[in-house]
Amino acid sequence: MTDSLERPAPRPRADKVPLGILFMLGATVMFAGSTALSKWQVDTYSFVEVLLFRSVVSLIVCALLIMPRTGLAVFRTQRIGQHVGRSVTQTLAQACILIALSLMPIAGAMAINFSAPLFATLFAAFWLREPIGLARGLALVVGFCGVLLVVSPGADSFTIGALFAVANAVLYGSVTAAVRGMSQTESAETLTIYQMGFMTLFFALATPFFGFAWPTASDALALVAIGVFNGFGQYWWTRALSIAPPSAVGPFYYFSLVWAIVLGYMFWGDIPTLTLLLGSGIVVVSGLTLLWRESSKKSA
Repeated sequence: MTDSLERPAPRPRADKVPLGILFMLGATVMFAGSTALSKWQVDTYSFVEVLLFRSVVSLIVCALLIMPRTGLAVFRTQRIGQHVGRSVTQTLAQACILIALSLMPIAGAMAINFSAPLFATLFAAFWLREPIGLARGLALVVGFCGVLLVVSPGADSFTIGALFAVANAVLYGSVTAAVRGMSQTESAETLTIYQMGFMTLFFALATPFFGFAWPTASDALALVAIGVFNGFGQYWWTRALSIAPPSAVGPFYYFSLVWAIVLGYMFWGDIPTLTLLLGSGIVVVSGLTLLWRESSKKSA
C-alpha cells in the first residue's frame, strides 16, 4: 500500500542482495506502521486531512534524503504532464485505501492491495501491448480468485470497505503500468519528488471540501509520524530495488501483510479468518509468480 516507484535508475548488483533485503524489510515495517497510524487517525479526522499530513511530511523526508545527492537536477523532466496524470491517479488510489481502512480490518485491506500487480499486468497488456501468455494468465485467474476469497466475508461494512480497497488496487495497478514507460527517461528520485509534490498540492486543494480540524498534541505527533514512516518507507523501498535485483528483494515486500495481521490483532482485536488467510496466500503466490515471470523475461 505504498506511493512507491517501480524501477529505480541505478543498476542492481547481486552482491548487494543482503543489504537490499534489509532495506525492503525495513520498508515493510515503516509502511505497516504508517498504515496502522492512518487507520487510527481516520476515525477522528477526515481522510483527506490525514493524507495531507502524510504527503507533506513524506515530501520533506524524501527531499532531505534525495536532494543532498541530486540537487535541483532531480526536477529536470520533459514529462510534466505525465507526472501530473500519474499523481492524480495515485491521489485517488490513496484516498480509496484510507477509506477502506476506516471500514474494514487492516489485514484485509492490505491483502486486497497486494492484488495491484495483477491489475498492473492487465493494464500493461491493454496499454503497452505486453503479451500475457498461458503462465501469466493462469496466475491472474488464480490471483483474482484469491481476491474474491478476501472480499467475500459477509458484513456490509467489510463489503463496502473491500470495494474501496479493490478500487485502490485497480488505480495503483494502472499507475504501475504507466510508470513502466516513464522510467525509461525518469529516475526514481524524480518520480518520487514529483509524485509527493503533486499529491501534497492535490490534498491541500481538497482539504477545504472535506474539512480540517486542528489535531491535539498527541494526534499531531501521530500524524507527523505517519509521514515520517511513509517517507522512510518510500526511500528504503527504492533503495532496495536500486541495489539488488527485484526478484531477490521483491518477495520480502509481502512481509507487510504479516505486520498488518499482527497490528490488527494487537490494537483492534482483529482475528484473521481462514478465508482471509487462504485468499491472502493465493494473492501472494500469484504476485510472486508474476514477479518471477517478469524477472525471467528480463534476464533472458
